[in-house]
Amino acid sequence: MTDLTAAKVALPSLQRTFEGRALRSLVLTTLVWLFAVLASVPLFSVLYMLITRGGARLNLEVFTELPPTGFETGGGFGNALAGTFVMVGIAAAIAVPVGIMAAIFLAELGPTSKLANAARFAAKMLTGLPSILAGVFAYALVVVTTGTYSAPAGGVALAVLMLPIVVLTAEESMRMVPKIMKDAAYGMGCTRSQVIWKIILPTGMPAILTGVMLAVARAAGETAPLLFTALFSNYWIYHQGELAAMNPTASLAVLIYNFSGMPFDNQLELAWAASLVLVMIVLVVNVVSRIFGKPKF
Repeated sequence: MTDLTAAKVALPSLQRTFEGRALRSLVLTTLVWLFAVLASVPLFSVLYMLITRGGARLNLEVFTELPPTGFETGGGFGNALAGTFVMVGIAAAIAVPVGIMAAIFLAELGPTSKLANAARFAAKMLTGLPSILAGVFAYALVVVTTGTYSAPAGGVALAVLMLPIVVLTAEESMRMVPKIMKDAAYGMGCTRSQVIWKIILPTGMPAILTGVMLAVARAAGETAPLLFTALFSNYWIYHQGELAAMNPTASLAVLIYNFSGMPFDNQLELAWAASLVLVMIVLVVNVVSRIFGKPKF
């Protein structure tokens, strides 16, 4: 027993905290945590300002009233909230079907063709496209053609920004579908179209929805494209018994841009409140995308 005890005491320690790789690991881990805390300071400071300054003005009135003008008090941004939903909805109606169809071609029908390579390269280039250029494109395509600023023009501009995100994420999600599932479907006599609609799309749908949600979150916060296409309005998009979609349309992002430069306290408070609402919309969309974005295979 004495010899065994002496042998145990003589064993070298495996915990060398301040030697070699262990020391480097400790230093790097500390630096990562330090940089993570420093990077989160601006985020939490902005959230704190939005909650304290914007939250104080949030009430039912701001969601149901029209924006005030000049020295008016009260008011809200209900029309801007409605306009944002309408234009993002138009953009999603354009970008999501087109993006998914393009992704099907890129992932399954012609993944190695010259057209697929060119389309894939164009989609990656569009992800870095300045948003103001999307506004210029939609202005030349829709506003000049129709002769008016409108919600569809804003929707087209936002669709240009959403499309590459939907295409690339949908293509990647389809590539993630296990090959054995597709081979089993082909072995059972399924056609290519049946494999796409019955196997690939349902299996990859959670990841596809994640890409759609991320694209919607980006579109909801864009300002520059809407300045060129939808402009702004102090009226509801639906008023006097009809949908005034082919008229200038309000949006939260443009309202924040306009009101933040005004010398009136009421408008500045509304700008803070609208900023908080916009951030909460983007946050909810991202949380939903995380919840439904887990692969099912």
